[in-house]
Amino acid sequence: MTNETQTQTSPILGLFVGAFLIVLVLKLSFATLLDLYSDEIFYWWAGTKLSLAYSDLPFMTALLAGIGSGFGPSDSFAVRLCFLILGSLVPLMVYWVAEPISNRKLAMESALLTLCLPLGGFLGLLAVPDVPLIFFGLLAIGFFQRALNHDQLILWIATGIFVALGLSTHYRFFLYPLSAVLFLIFFREERRQWRNWKLWLAIAIASLGLIPILWFNLSNQLSSASFYLVERHPWEFQASGLLHAFKQAGLVTPPLYLLLLYTLYFLFQEAKQSRRDSALLFAFASTNLFVYFILAPWTDANSTSIHWPLSGYFPLLVAVPITIRSMYHWAERRWRNARARQLTILVPALGFVGTLVAFIGVGSQAFQSQLQPLIGRGVLSNKMAGWEEFTNYTAAIIEKDFPNSDPLLVTDNYYTAAQLEFAGVTTNILTIDNDKAIRDGRITQLQLWNKDGSELDNYAGSPLLYINEDSSLNLGDKTALMAQMCQSVEDLNQLDSLSLFAGDKSFSFYQASAVKRFSNTPGSIAFPCPYPMQAWIDMPNEGQSLSSTTEVSGWAYSEDIGIESVQLLLDGTIAAEATYGISRQDVVDVRNISTDPNAPNLGFRMDFDTTDFDNGRYELAISLQNKNGAEAIYGTRSITIKN
Repeated sequence: MTNETQTQTSPILGLFVGAFLIVLVLKLSFATLLDLYSDEIFYWWAGTKLSLAYSDLPFMTALLAGIGSGFGPSDSFAVRLCFLILGSLVPLMVYWVAEPISNRKLAMESALLTLCLPLGGFLGLLAVPDVPLIFFGLLAIGFFQRALNHDQLILWIATGIFVALGLSTHYRFFLYPLSAVLFLIFFREERRQWRNWKLWLAIAIASLGLIPILWFNLSNQLSSASFYLVERHPWEFQASGLLHAFKQAGLVTPPLYLLLLYTLYFLFQEAKQSRRDSALLFAFASTNLFVYFILAPWTDANSTSIHWPLSGYFPLLVAVPITIRSMYHWAERRWRNARARQLTILVPALGFVGTLVAFIGVGSQAFQSQLQPLIGRGVLSNKMAGWEEFTNYTAAIIEKDFPNSDPLLVTDNYYTAAQLEFAGVTTNILTIDNDKAIRDGRITQLQLWNKDGSELDNYAGSPLLYINEDSSLNLGDKTALMAQMCQSVEDLNQLDSLSLFAGDKSFSFYQASAVKRFSNTPGSIAFPCPYPMQAWIDMPNEGQSLSSTTEVSGWAYSEDIGIESVQLLLDGTIAAEATYGISRQDVVDVRNISTDPNAPNLGFRMDFDTTDFDNGRYELAISLQNKNGAEAIYGTRSITIKN
């Protein structure tokens, strides 16, 4: 690296301050407006039940969420507060790491470039473990570099402390001490450190960070380690994993990604010339990047290809100011100075635009109601939207339908349960989530908290409110969940439903008078069980053009209850009433329908006169009502009327 004379930093400082303030304002705004999403709400939940470790992580993320929420119960901004502070300090941490390696001007440029790394500039908006992981990782790198330089006891102790804190954050932090070990093994000039007792003291201190992980795994049949190392990943070759580098390039922005790869090569060449700081940065960057690149075809594609390699980019940012100058001189030799300057500016500029796009993409969820009419359904994510409306609606149902009792709430997923507890609706809550909870490595934790479905027997005789998040379930999953609940209660009746964002986020609410004493024992099932209605439109097809009088036909059924009526909807308005009750023995046989009282007469048809409507594109669907009065909409598709 360079030791050139310190130069004027004020222009870069001005750019940094401007970019930093823009990013900070966006973080603060969206952290206030956005609801907590599933991971965040789980960390909040964990923060209310502090422990050394949890089924998916050690204690650090839960501790930070818990500290923040102490400043404002049921406040998403408060939960994110500690993460906002640490994430906003990351550019300053990069400056601190870079300054003794390069100089103040180049270190300030590295700090500015941190804001131009989309996922880096975004850090701190969400209460997720990547924030403390990278924060402690940068502190560990900085103190390790200084300890190698000055060999002061306090610096070695600080290195050990921050490695311990990082290991108390996430399993992925293991790559940081691994990088240091590889550096001390392969960089010849520093092998002497293995004889330095201060290094071994730092290792001993760092090892304390393993206590939470070891404690939880030894107490719970290695369930946490088994999830991360075995169950989470397919461990079979997936061709999609070969796209890992291209996905990363898209996230980082292609020009900046190419510059980072060149910086990695530059550091390698410098390391071969026995330049220690370059070798150190190369060790931390390459380990974090190559491990995920090599494992991508065999591991969890979503996480490996998105945010896991982020730790590898920050050490590279320390050297990017040098390599970007090299890029400028290369361009200058081929084109005019102006073109070379434009190219040099374009790389970080596109990166900063990428940071802004990341904020807009996530933050748009806070404006669902305003944006959805403009861009249509199914476009915006609603993971961080609608939860306040949902919890308020649930509280109103409890007040109206359970006026003299405190019902047990049961949900079909753990994050819905956590949202209700976060909002203060109730603490008397369980979840029968055995799908996402297992997939996320959290089923063991729910069991340890006595929040899973196996606890139902402890509530025998209690009234119950069961909630399905319908928009996150397919019909098969919902049918299985309803069968499970009907097995567990004396009776089950649909109370209400809630549709948000034109149906993109929807819930169903069911009431039971009492939980059975032996809820998990096979036996009688509540009758009628409000299984979801199911239907199919045979004609017309998606995208079909209709004219004159067109036949609309299909089938519909509702096990245990039966269908009462079928209506045709055009852009949400009733357009025609169907004749229901046409024999469809084929549907009975294929769908194994056994308890619908209308079977085998499950077919419907109607003659739809399109001349009553203007020509154009419409959204066609059918509205079903069963004999208990429950309603559902099915078969939504686009058609064109062309008379």
